[in-house]
Amino acid sequence: MAPITPDASLQRAARVAGLAYLLIIVTSVVAVILTDLRLVVPGDPAATIDSITANESLYRLGAAYDLVMYPSVVLLSVALFVILRRVSRGLALLALLWRLGEAIVGTVTVLAALVVLHVLSGGGHSTVVDPQQQQVLVALLLNVRVAGLSILSVFISLGTIVFCYLFYRSRYIPRALSIWGMAAFLLMFVATIASILWPSLPSTVQNVAVIPVVVFEAVIGLWLLIRGIDVRHAG
Repeated sequence: MAPITPDASLQRAARVAGLAYLLIIVTSVVAVILTDLRLVVPGDPAATIDSITANESLYRLGAAYDLVMYPSVVLLSVALFVILRRVSRGLALLALLWRLGEAIVGTVTVLAALVVLHVLSGGGHSTVVDPQQQQVLVALLLNVRVAGLSILSVFISLGTIVFCYLFYRSRYIPRALSIWGMAAFLLMFVATIASILWPSLPSTVQNVAVIPVVVFEAVIGLWLLIRGIDVRHAG
């Protein structure tokens, strides 16, 4: 078996990163469609409880997709670190840690979502928790999940901005794509911080900010998977 050259190792990491990017996009979009858009009724815990209870399998499927997504984030982060550590090991490590923070917080949001099912099933305490208390608990857990998603949005934004900056410096991918990534995630970072500072801000602000992020991750995922990186600039 021929030895794996450094360039070949970088290309392999690039393909892994591309595959992880696409897996993250698919699982995150599907999870949002299954859970947030179809089952969660904003501001109405009673209706949300009825919706989740009536569609428990769908709710569990959404949680399962999330559990696939966050390990994919770890895989992506390690692959990007392997590719970009030659450019700046310190910055690549910083970006890796921020993305790992995203995965950890994201896993906590999945835990909150699964505890909702435990509360709705009675959890062995159906005679203690009345329907009103059940609504309060479910609303609290769903709010924890939303807060967690805001926190992980900050982590993913910071980590990706640094990774894209390193891509820009390295010229491993088109610089226009690197700039797009930095701009898209800077926009999401600003929108997330704004939503925390001003809770009354319309949710459409964050939703609009997510669109360029989703398109960027799909494009860079396809680029890395199909084209790989320009190893001529590998130092």
